[in-house]
Amino acid sequence: MATRRTTTQKPPADRSKLKNVALFQEDEQTTPLTVPVEKIVLPPSQPRRYFDPQAMQALVESVKRDGILQPLLVRRVQDNYEVVAGERRYRAAKEVGLTEVPITIREMSDEQAVQYALVENLQREDLNPVEATEGILQLLSLQLGCDTASVTALLYRMENEAKGKITRNVSGNSEAETVEKTFANLARMNWQSFVRTRLPLLKLPDDILEALRAGRIEYTKAKEIAKLESQEDRSELLETAIELSMSLSQIKEEVKKKQPKAQTTTLQSRLETAYKQAKKAKVWENPQKQEKLKSLLAELEALVASSD
Repeated sequence: MATRRTTTQKPPADRSKLKNVALFQEDEQTTPLTVPVEKIVLPPSQPRRYFDPQAMQALVESVKRDGILQPLLVRRVQDNYEVVAGERRYRAAKEVGLTEVPITIREMSDEQAVQYALVENLQREDLNPVEATEGILQLLSLQLGCDTASVTALLYRMENEAKGKITRNVSGNSEAETVEKTFANLARMNWQSFVRTRLPLLKLPDDILEALRAGRIEYTKAKEIAKLESQEDRSELLETAIELSMSLSQIKEEVKKKQPKAQTTTLQSRLETAYKQAKKAKVWENPQKQEKLKSLLAELEALVASSD
């Protein structure tokens, strides 16, 4: 089945948002080419790992009906063409059974290709919040020339500096400027909001993180459910929240119901600590404290007796 060709649309990434990020050179060719689909390959890693089944099926139907309306953005890798932007279209073309696809070729280094793919995906409104968070960390990692763990540490240090908790690191000003410029180019949120609302997502329990990654639940609800320490309670509420499409307020109420032991545990701990301290100090041997101790013990004994 041959590809049906129509007027192509603009590339998915908005160049105006990328003006400060040197991700690409000028197009090698301005008119899209058509190449055999078997010449197209995917990169070793992609920012986007989850594709909404309904959205994907809609794209498949569109490709079946109209063909590929927008060329895949690719770069040459040996004798093949590696996808930089357009993985969903490529997958849809394969599922439909197209033998050829339109492509636009750009010359890019490995780093430029990864950065372009990250930015293109981050500018999509439907990008999963976990993937968006991981993508931003990867992008900053490339911009700063360090691993994502170092990027995370830098972001937390910047937050502490902004709050005045630690002395500002003058040598880190250039790194901070790179971070600020990157977030400005993405035009999604500032770095402070990212640290407060998005980095904590990566610390969520595995079961909740996977549900969030798969788009089964919103991140505000996921963070609330994660407050439950019991894995059994957490898993039960997670599945119920997804099945019944519970609101955030409903989830908060359920979390509150499942946490009555928190106060009991605190009181028990205080009682045990007080006993150990009283025993160590031998307060019963202190004449000035004996009467007060008798009074407190009487109240405690009465309380215990009334609970039988």
